[in-house]
Amino acid sequence: MLPWNLVGMALKTGAKLYSDKQKTKEALSEAKLLHAEKMKRGEIEYKGKVFENQKGDWKDEFILLTLSSPLFLLAYSVFAEDKEIEAKLDLYFEKLQNMPWWITGLWVSVVAAVYGIKATDIINTKGGKK
Repeated sequence: MLPWNLVGMALKTGAKLYSDKQKTKEALSEAKLLHAEKMKRGEIEYKGKVFENQKGDWKDEFILLTLSSPLFLLAYSVFAEDKEIEAKLDLYFEKLQNMPWWITGLWVSVVAAVYGIKATDIINTKGGKK
């Protein structure tokens, strides 16, 4: 009779787990609906869908690599003692320094937008932490 007791206990446990899983799905569905209603009323910001749309997006990594590439080249030129790359990097940073302010501002704005930093957040906190 012992095996039948174990089978019965296993069935009860399985039924309880299935029931809990269904309750969890229902609770998550209700939470998503409530969240969407709050976004619609403007009580909370509309961030969730933006985050979902950016999953698997490579633009953040592209910008990070683009901004990091001069640093990698600089490190290479120092450790490899490559004077040619060092001269080119000096020229690069000189030209970067002489760029019009609006191009630099535009680039910073684009990078900030990619990483989800709003200009109003930066202005409101005066660049500091909240």
